[in-house]
Amino acid sequence: MDFLQTISTYFVRYGYLVVFVGVLGENAGLPVPGETTLLAAGFFASQGHFVLPVVMGVAALGAIVGDNAGYWLGRRLGRPFLERYGRYVWLSPARLTTMETFFARHGAKTIAIAQFISGLRVLAAFSAGMSHMPWRTFLFYNATGAVLWAVTIAFLGYVFGQSWVALERWIGRVGLLILRAIQFSNSIPMRASACAGWAANRRQAAAMVVWPAHLKSPMAVLRSAAITCGMLPQRP
Repeated sequence: MDFLQTISTYFVRYGYLVVFVGVLGENAGLPVPGETTLLAAGFFASQGHFVLPVVMGVAALGAIVGDNAGYWLGRRLGRPFLERYGRYVWLSPARLTTMETFFARHGAKTIAIAQFISGLRVLAAFSAGMSHMPWRTFLFYNATGAVLWAVTIAFLGYVFGQSWVALERWIGRVGLLILRAIQFSNSIPMRASACAGWAANRRQAAAMVVWPAHLKSPMAVLRSAAITCGMLPQRP
């Protein structure tokens, strides 16, 4: 509870500005506990010191501003900047390549869900700018994700504020589960297409089989066996 007591002191002194700066800083890539601050602000609202809708709005605005800063930095500085300085934020070239591949495969919806995943939240906007995602597309998904994230986290802090540390730990896990669900849903059309292609190839191969003229066809052989066993009457 030490952090809660400390952040409460800042809330009393600076008000909603703490929420805005904390969320903006984390989304812009600074080592600031923005999500934890938002949980604490939700709990603070449950005690009557903040107004919950205002907390949600301020947090959403901070997330959008921070993400847009990251987007334009990524667009201007690009991959060479991350390759040079990424090691200071534990971003290796291998992780950078993996992230670029993920964005290329799953598209802009990753920006919305990234708000619920601590590691991806910090890097998603920069990666979107680096890959030159259209800004309007980025803004739409970013604003959608930011509003949903701010409402969800602030509400959880408001309702379950006494256990906000445990909530912080589980929120990231839920985000990863949603991300896995997106990956699985995207793989279904590819698997269905592969199965359809396999079935078409099998039908084509079957159509190309020509039964030798001097041999009876399989159906003729089965019919003869049925007549011999008395299961079918013999034609005159």
